[in-house]
Amino acid sequence: MPVLKLHSSSALDIYSALTETELEIPTIQGGISAGFPSPAMDFIDLSIDLNKHLVKHPSSTFYGRVKGQSMRDEGINDGDLLVIDKSIEPIDGKIAVCYIDGEFTIKRIKFDKDSCWLIPANENYKPIKVSSENDFMIWGIVTHVIKSF
Repeated sequence: MPVLKLHSSSALDIYSALTETELEIPTIQGGISAGFPSPAMDFIDLSIDLNKHLVKHPSSTFYGRVKGQSMRDEGINDGDLLVIDKSIEPIDGKIAVCYIDGEFTIKRIKFDKDSCWLIPANENYKPIKVSSENDFMIWGIVTHVIKSF
């Protein structure tokens, strides 16, 4: 079954997650040093299946391709691929994919005692206060960001 594009908007393209396949990729035991290189790390001896590592709830997981820079200060940039889990409970401070007034957006959610705010991570964008007049839903929680360099 191919990956399906489910939605496209100015902020995000959303795709189904194909998790039935397995692809084991070699990995380095013990991790990769971000300081001085280790001469003992001259071999690869383990594998990792990215589906098993990145997708905890296959039936409720989707991918989203970011469009725009509203979350750049969180390290989420135009073109990044998000892993989005719809089964995770939205709690204060999480980065979420939200549906508001006919559009998807990616923002950090902030709950006050009587309201919800969508907080960007770029000073060029203003926070959005969600009111009862908005058509609003927290669609899913971002669990991973996959970057291309």
